Amino acid sequence: MSNIVAIVGRPNVGKSTLFNRLIEQRKSIMDNQSGVTRDRVYGQAEWIGKFFTVIDTGGYVVGSEDVFEGAIREQVEIAIEESSVVLFVVDCITGLTDLDKDFANVLRRGSKPVIIVANKADNIEKEYMASEFYQLGLEGDIFPISAQSGSGSGDLLDEVVKHFDDVEEEDPYAGIPKIAIVGRPNAGKSSLVNVLTGKERSIVTDIAGTTRDSVNTHYKAFGKNFILTDTAGLRRKSRVKDNIEFYSTMRALRSLEASDICIVMVDATRGIEGQDVNIIGLADKNGKGIVIMVNKWDLIEKDTKTAEKFRKDIAEKIAPMTYIPIIFGSVLEKQRIFQVVEKAIEVYGNRNQKISTSELNKMMLPEIEHYPPPAIKGKYVRIKYVTQLPTYKPTFAFFCNLPQYIKESYQRYLENKLRKHFNFEGVPIQLFFRKK
Repeated sequence: MSNIVAIVGRPNVGKSTLFNRLIEQRKSIMDNQSGVTRDRVYGQAEWIGKFFTVIDTGGYVVGSEDVFEGAIREQVEIAIEESSVVLFVVDCITGLTDLDKDFANVLRRGSKPVIIVANKADNIEKEYMASEFYQLGLEGDIFPISAQSGSGSGDLLDEVVKHFDDVEEEDPYAGIPKIAIVGRPNAGKSSLVNVLTGKERSIVTDIAGTTRDSVNTHYKAFGKNFILTDTAGLRRKSRVKDNIEFYSTMRALRSLEASDICIVMVDATRGIEGQDVNIIGLADKNGKGIVIMVNKWDLIEKDTKTAEKFRKDIAEKIAPMTYIPIIFGSVLEKQRIFQVVEKAIEVYGNRNQKISTSELNKMMLPEIEHYPPPAIKGKYVRIKYVTQLPTYKPTFAFFCNLPQYIKESYQRYLENKLRKHFNFEGVPIQLFFRKK
C-alpha cells in the first residue's frame, strides 16, 4: 500500500482516540491507563476521496518499568519505516515533556515527513498553548486538535493528504478471505502470525494477555491472499478482571464474527479445556469454517497412539461438531504450520462451494428413500426435493409435506449424508425444512 499514516508519540497522549476518529470505528482500545496499545494496529481511512491506511502504535518510552517497553519501541520504529507520513501526537494539557523531546530526536533522524498533532486542544486557550511545541524544532506547522470531539481534524487531514503521491483504492482488502486466529491466552496465536509472515508482527512473551487489540496482517500463501487476524486470548467471563481485558475480549469476539475461517489454537500441554470448547462452539454458531491446531506438540511425550488418543478426546468433548479437522504441530519448531494454513484455505473453499439442485437430489433422494423419516402418529413424512439456499454459509432447504415432524436425529442423519457426498470438512452446515 502506498499511502500509510503512522500515529506515534509517548504514552497516553490520545493516539488510539485519534486512530479511531480517522478510521471512524472503535477499533483500538482506549483507556486512561498508559501502555494499553502494544502491537501495530491497522485501519482504513478516507479524506476528500483519497483512501489511506492508518497505523496505531504503542507509547514510545525509554527507561520505564514496563516489560514490553523494548518490544513496543520496535513496533513503533517499524510503523515509522512503513509510513508515508508520521503524525507525532503530543498533549496540550501536559505540555512539552522530556519524552517528547527525546522522541523528536528519533523522528528527526528519519526521512519521513512529520506533522505535530497537539491533541486535547478543546478550547481556544489550549490551542494557544500548542505553540510551545515549536521548541521541538521539527519543520512544518503544528495542528491543535481534539481527537475526542474531532475539532481541528479536517485541517490536519488536508495537510496529511498533500503528502500522498498515488491514489489508493477504496478498500485494498475487499473480497480477501479473513482468517482469525483464536484461542485461550498463551496458546501461541501471536507466535503463529509472526512465523507465517516472517515479521515481528505481534509482540510475543510468556505473559498471558500480551496481545490486546486484534491485529490484521496481509498474507499470501499457496497462490492466495488472506487477512490473518491475531486476537487477544479469550478467557471465561468470570476471569476477565479489568476494562482493558474486557475490551480485548470484545475485539477478539468481533474479529471472530467478521472472519471467514477460524484457526482455533489449543495448548497441547493443557489439553482441550472447557473454554476451548466454548470458542469452537462460538465459531460453529457463527457459521465460520474451523481448523483446530494443537500447538506445542513438541513438548508432549509421545508413542504411536498419542495423537489418536488426543484426537479422540477432542472429538468427544466437541461432539457433535466432529466435522472439524485437527492438526498437531509446533509453532516454535515450525512443525506443520503451513499445513494448518493449507487446511484453512481448503476449508474456505468448502464453505463457499455451491452445489446444483440436480446434483443434490441425485445424491440425497436415494439416501432418503433408503431410510425415510420415521412416521409420527401414523403420518408419513415425504421429502420431495432439496436445494441449497444462497446464504453466506452452506444452508439447505428440504421440501416435504410435514416439516414439523422432522426430528433432530433425522436432521443429523441428513447432515451426515450431505457430508458423505460433498466435502464440507471444517464447515458447519444448516438445514431447513419447508412445506411443499
